[in-house]
Amino acid sequence: MGDLPEYYFRVKDNGAAVFRVDTENRQRRIEMDQIAVVNVKNGEIKPQGERILTPEDRAEIEAWITHRREVLGAREVDDILRAVDHLNLVTQWAQSKATDAQLEEITDTLLLTMHDLRTILVRKKADRLIGDS
Repeated sequence: MGDLPEYYFRVKDNGAAVFRVDTENRQRRIEMDQIAVVNVKNGEIKPQGERILTPEDRAEIEAWITHRREVLGAREVDDILRAVDHLNLVTQWAQSKATDAQLEEITDTLLLTMHDLRTILVRKKADRLIGDS
């Protein structure tokens, strides 16, 4: 068995359950002892039960939170870029393949969504430009 990490993070909504990994037992089995629950959004670390986390535990968990926030931020940007690609595909579909009935079904909703998005983007752009002045 290769070298396993000392900690395992089971990702869940808004965070993770944190386990200490142990392979140094008589049966040479992998044992995972839950030591904490983490909230990525607010950085809260809750020890499991009556457990007291060591400084090393806290350092590992905080490093994981930092890395996880970076991963989630990158995914968020990637999702937006995929949405841009999808909007381009919708444009091509509307121009070349959509039937009148299909366009009637989606036009108002799509126009309102695009108007809402445009309004927010223009306002945020103006705020950034004013902030740069």
